[in-house]
Amino acid sequence: MIDSSATIPSRKAMRDFLAIWAGQVISLFGSSLTSFSLGVWVYQRTGMATKFALMGFFSSFPAILFSPVAGALVDRWDRRWAMILSDFGSALTVLFLAALLFMGHLQLSSIYAALVVSSLFTAFQWPAYSAITALLVPKDQLGRASGIEQSGQAASQLLAPAAAGFLLAAIRIEGVMLIDIATYAASLLILLWVRVPRLSAPLGEKPEESRLFAQIRVGWRFVVERPGLLALLFYLAMINLLAGFNLALATPLVLSMASPAALGIVLSVASAGLLAGGFVMSVHGGPRRRMHGVLGFGLLYGVGFLLVGLGRSIAAIAAASFLLMLSVPLINGCSQAIWQSKVPPRLQGRVFAVRRMIAQATLPVAFLIAGPLADWVFQPLLRRGTLAGPLSRIVGAGNGRGIGLLYVLLGVLALGAGLLAWRSARVRSLEDDLDDWQDAGAPS
Repeated sequence: MIDSSATIPSRKAMRDFLAIWAGQVISLFGSSLTSFSLGVWVYQRTGMATKFALMGFFSSFPAILFSPVAGALVDRWDRRWAMILSDFGSALTVLFLAALLFMGHLQLSSIYAALVVSSLFTAFQWPAYSAITALLVPKDQLGRASGIEQSGQAASQLLAPAAAGFLLAAIRIEGVMLIDIATYAASLLILLWVRVPRLSAPLGEKPEESRLFAQIRVGWRFVVERPGLLALLFYLAMINLLAGFNLALATPLVLSMASPAALGIVLSVASAGLLAGGFVMSVHGGPRRRMHGVLGFGLLYGVGFLLVGLGRSIAAIAAASFLLMLSVPLINGCSQAIWQSKVPPRLQGRVFAVRRMIAQATLPVAFLIAGPLADWVFQPLLRRGTLAGPLSRIVGAGNGRGIGLLYVLLGVLALGAGLLAWRSARVRSLEDDLDDWQDAGAPS
């Protein structure tokens, strides 16, 4: 339950939510600058999609593995201080990489190690941020709040690639990292300024239930005992598998055909799709039946993959990427509103951590296999062999077309999974089968 002594007026609560959101947008912009710059640095020096994709693996797998522990700790701590810890730790890792660059000692292994450490700190941020949002925003506005969050993320990613391309030429990668550190400082100052309601310990809680691993089991049990939520997570895991492939292969796909400047344009256009989807979600709040939004926009996501794979020019890939990314904030916004309305606030850190662990477990898998599939299976397949001719008539011939074929197959997978999910009554009726937490109390 929320401690009544910490309850704050809804207008001030919304102002604090928007302040936290603004700080996270600023910080994300800096992180996107560094991510783009390091990605270009790695790919240009190695020329291999596999080594580039491993960056995604090391930045995601530790956070996913550690998320149940982080979620339980977030429910025990002040959520605001959990976000402060996350931002401060991530800023230190960027400072470490910047120092290595200034000394001329940056190595690929150093980047991977820093990504692992930063990922562990990030494990605290997402459940804490999501739980804070549910405390500050009225239930009927959660869809719009999620849209606002998605719009901020998209705006950062829209501006970052083009800005990074300019900044790399002007101040080099060392300067980009210093800007990133400054954005973390801005986020930390905002978090130190705002106030968030505290959650008091639930009445009647047994001493053994306050132990860390007992609290982790509570999060698991909440999800497993609700088959509709579990089925939704498996569907989102498939969506995230595709997202991992896209994150791992979009840069190699474009750089195999064009320059880093063209890559910046494609990523900016894709982020414009994110921004448009986030804007729609923030203004409209998504469909009344939020599961219809998750599944319907999931089908659009699959169509986007098909069109990226079939695109034979940078302009075509950019346009398809816009459509693909347009669906992401709409899927995420509808899903986030479902979880925030169905899970009691005092359990959200634990439950959201379990949610993240299951739904995003496929991300590191995608990062591990995407590069080898592109480098050693699909790229050679389009260059030689009996299937090279027929396949090249579908996706074209030349550099990057093997990756294009992989995108087509992933699009077919997304459409098939979406149609199967539509046929599942358990998934479609999830919102009817589970009460909102205001009505359902706080089950443990």
